[in-house]
Amino acid sequence: MIALVVLLVVIVATLGAGMLLRVRSGTFRAVDAGAAAPELDPVLAAVGVGVGVPVVLHFSASWCGPCAAVRRVVTQVLDTAPGSARDVELDLDENPLPARKLGVLSLPTTFVFDGAGRERFRASGVPTAEDLRTALASL
Repeated sequence: MIALVVLLVVIVATLGAGMLLRVRSGTFRAVDAGAAAPELDPVLAAVGVGVGVPVVLHFSASWCGPCAAVRRVVTQVLDTAPGSARDVELDLDENPLPARKLGVLSLPTTFVFDGAGRERFRASGVPTAEDLRTALASL
């Protein structure tokens, strides 16, 4: 009887955690950019961050299915607002250093940087086009 109760508690806790993670997946979280522009990291500058225009940087991999969905969302948003931001896609397997610098723990992960190279938003999972538009509009 006790084993059954423990099993039910574990199942309910697992379902709750899964639902919480699913709700947060793809949602942009604002990052405190600070008042002053920090010195731009050379690793990020080398991939095109901090060149005076906002940058949507997303990490992907050839083996990542949801990464293709992020690519479609970013393309859709930037095609409707040309010049609003640059699209930079980095393969995680080929670019581990920028991923490590930014603390990428899962794929897909998307960042929005302002023109000065400050990280302003971050999303793990597939963001919606509307969320990405809102993040870019706030810059």
